[in-house]
Amino acid sequence: MAGQGLPLRVATLLTGLLECLGFAGVLFGWASLVFVFKIERYFEELCERNAGLTGNATLIGNVTGQTDCKAQDERFSLIFTVASFMNNFMTFPTGYIFDRFKTTVARLIAIFLYTSATLTIAFSSAGSALLLFLAMPMLSIGGILFLITNLQVGNLFGKHRSTIITLYNGAFDSSSAVFLIVKLLYEQGISLRTSFIFFSVFSVWHVGRTFLLMPRGHIPFPLPPNYRYGLCSGNDTREEEKTVEPKKRELVSKEFLSPKEEIPDPGQQKELRPFWRYAFSRRFAWHLVWLSVIQLWHYLFIGTLNSLLTNLAKGDRGLVSTYTNAFAITQFFGVLCAPWNGLLMDRLKQRYQKKAKKTGSSASAVVLCSTVPSLALTSLLCLGFALCASIPVLPLQYVTFILQVISRSFLYGGNAAFLTLAFPSDHFGKLFGLVMTLSAVVSLLQFPIFTFIKGPLQNNPFYVNVMLVLATLLTFVHPFLVYRECQREEGPPAVA
Repeated sequence: MAGQGLPLRVATLLTGLLECLGFAGVLFGWASLVFVFKIERYFEELCERNAGLTGNATLIGNVTGQTDCKAQDERFSLIFTVASFMNNFMTFPTGYIFDRFKTTVARLIAIFLYTSATLTIAFSSAGSALLLFLAMPMLSIGGILFLITNLQVGNLFGKHRSTIITLYNGAFDSSSAVFLIVKLLYEQGISLRTSFIFFSVFSVWHVGRTFLLMPRGHIPFPLPPNYRYGLCSGNDTREEEKTVEPKKRELVSKEFLSPKEEIPDPGQQKELRPFWRYAFSRRFAWHLVWLSVIQLWHYLFIGTLNSLLTNLAKGDRGLVSTYTNAFAITQFFGVLCAPWNGLLMDRLKQRYQKKAKKTGSSASAVVLCSTVPSLALTSLLCLGFALCASIPVLPLQYVTFILQVISRSFLYGGNAAFLTLAFPSDHFGKLFGLVMTLSAVVSLLQFPIFTFIKGPLQNNPFYVNVMLVLATLLTFVHPFLVYRECQREEGPPAVA
């Protein structure tokens, strides 16, 4: 790392962390926002006033039970389903935009979508509650673009790349606590409109960071010794890319390769297969299954949390508020949990690199081996979270919240790190977008599942939970297959 550029790189790292922490993943604090929307009477007309209920039942958000406002809960669940679907589905086109048009264009699109969304929410009301169907997807797409453009910052810090990638994903998870702040401010008399106008004004900061602390193009990896960007580059994208020369890349990448692969042949160096060869590989397919199943659990839990807590608390609004706050507070600690996943991978990668120097194993086997414990641990955490969430005991949900935030922070950090380590960086934007897009299709199941539980199952999710727990067991296949693949590549030394 060039010493003269260190202050700029640290500034990029810290401001990127703040951006992900304060803005990127706020959608997933949905439970806190729903609590406020219900007090603001959003979709209150959907509540059925049964004869046995008091007149102000809908005003206080299902105090007497959730059956009277089943349609309202379904409407909020549908909004979250659409927004979380778009959060993932649009990562493929946005990943393509990032790969094709580079960082500045992608970030300007993100800022436009995010600012439009926050202004729409700020000026919405109970009478125009349908605007949430437009605002929340725009908010999620803008947020995921912030994350995608910031993940490349890990390339600035060499051996700590995985740690920084997982740190940013943890900050993305923790940003869901922002809506808790909105909820608490609302309870202190700060209107929803004021909070979201504040978010809109912050777009000036995003624009400044885009032009001063981010590259116009991409941050390469391995990083050339004289790489310049942002304040230091002065010129356009071409100036940044002039620094990325093959010979310098070769020199910098020596420390990441085993002795047998330090100086590849010219023909071997440019052995980049087409994107679709990677997209249709078994490795990518099982990674998709792993991500989709675990993500479905998290989306279903977050999207239906208000209804779940209302049911378990038997309509006690005070208890619902307490547990909603507890959930949001635990989300904040995602930024502290995620880096442990990256540290685990970085440590293992260094350990396997030392082993590779002795055995002459391939560099690809080294990085594959470093991902296996992370993948397996994430599946195990999700299984624990799923089992606790399936037991209808209200105090146990505190444990569920803790396991959920650790599992989720490991999931997205591990997902991004696995894609960067197991596939060529040239295809990262497209592969990241594709896996998130396809997993988004699976996430659409959350709304029919919620409707099925509310309707035919009469609020008894037991059978659905059993099926989802069994599906969670399927995710252990992915780390097992990666381990097998790693062992095959690690076996005999490659013959030239």
